[in-house]
Amino acid sequence: MKRVIAAAVLLMLLAGCSADPLARQYESGTNQNYISGDGTITLIAADDRGDPIAFEAQTDAGDTVSSDDYAGQVVVINFWYAACPPCRVEAPDLEALHQLFDGEGASFLGVNVRDQAETAAGFENEFGISYPSVIDTNEGNMLLAFAGTVAPNAVPTTLVIDKRGRVAARFLGLIEDPSTLKTIINETIAE
Repeated sequence: MKRVIAAAVLLMLLAGCSADPLARQYESGTNQNYISGDGTITLIAADDRGDPIAFEAQTDAGDTVSSDDYAGQVVVINFWYAACPPCRVEAPDLEALHQLFDGEGASFLGVNVRDQAETAAGFENEFGISYPSVIDTNEGNMLLAFAGTVAPNAVPTTLVIDKRGRVAARFLGLIEDPSTLKTIINETIAE
């Protein structure tokens, strides 16, 4: 009887592990070397948003950017790195949205979480990315700035920040339908 109970407990524990997305990735044997998001979109109502997020970091061009630079406008922040397959897939869509909203109330900022400036610049050249990217590899200041609010736990993660500097939305993983991001940006601009 004890063996039956022990076997049942073990099966329950193993079943619980398979419900964990990270455990499922490991079990699939892909060896992809990153935690991919599941496409979840988190929307935060204006009344439920926390405090403004303050950040300051260096871009791959060596310029300093901070949350103050984006005061009064919506900013789309995309966490990425060059060898990330979903980052490569969504890069053209993000650039197209950047072009659409440039000067229209929303700015874009990339946050490279693994590469140094030279590798990041190569990715930007390959995909025609014209908005700036922060190199967050060495110090992780950008990841830390958002960790207590809506953490960018997967790569890619895209955040929409409202005009007051608060997180309005999070896309966890590949943005499969850029029109959804476009709609959220428009709604956040209209607030």
